[in-house]
Amino acid sequence: MRIISGKYKGRRIPVRKNFPSRPTTDFAKENLFNILNNHFDFEDLRVLDLFAGTGSISYEFASRGSVVTCVELNFKSHRFIQETVRELELTNIRAVRADVFKYIEKETAGYDLIFADPPYEMHGLEKIPDAILGKEILNKDCWLILEHSDQKKFSGHPKLIDTRCYGSVNFSIFTR
Repeated sequence: MRIISGKYKGRRIPVRKNFPSRPTTDFAKENLFNILNNHFDFEDLRVLDLFAGTGSISYEFASRGSVVTCVELNFKSHRFIQETVRELELTNIRAVRADVFKYIEKETAGYDLIFADPPYEMHGLEKIPDAILGKEILNKDCWLILEHSDQKKFSGHPKLIDTRCYGSVNFSIFTR
C-alpha cells in the first residue's frame, strides 16, 4: 500500500498478508482521487473515513492536508492505524475505535466528505447511504462515497450522483 500524492507521496506502508481487511487498490484509489481533485480543495477538508481498515484512504487525505476522523471497530486494524499515524506524525488524523453505525448515530459534526468502505459481503450494506444522509452529518453539496463490489447497485437511489468502476472496485457517490 502506498500514498499517492501530497506530503507523503510515494511512501509505502507495509501491510501483513493476513491483515483483517483489504486496502483499496492503488489503481482504484488513484482514479478516485483524480475525480476528487476536480471537485474539492483538500487543504482543511473535513473527512470522515468509515470502516477505515488499513487507514489507506485516511492517509491519502491527510497527506493532502485534510483533517480526518477515521472509524474502525476491529482492534488490530485500529491499532495499525494508530501506529501508522504516530510513525508518520500525522497530527490531522483522529482514529476512533467504534462500531460505525453507533458512531454515526451519535455524531453531530459536519463533514465535507464521507468515505465508507464496508466489507463487501456485509449484511445491510445497502442501508449505509440512507443511514448517513439521514443524519445530516454531511455538509450541503458535499459527497458520501461508498466503496462496494459490482454485486451491489444503487442506480435507483435518489441521492446518487455518480458511479465509477475500477476493476472489481466500485464507488457510488451520493450528495445531500
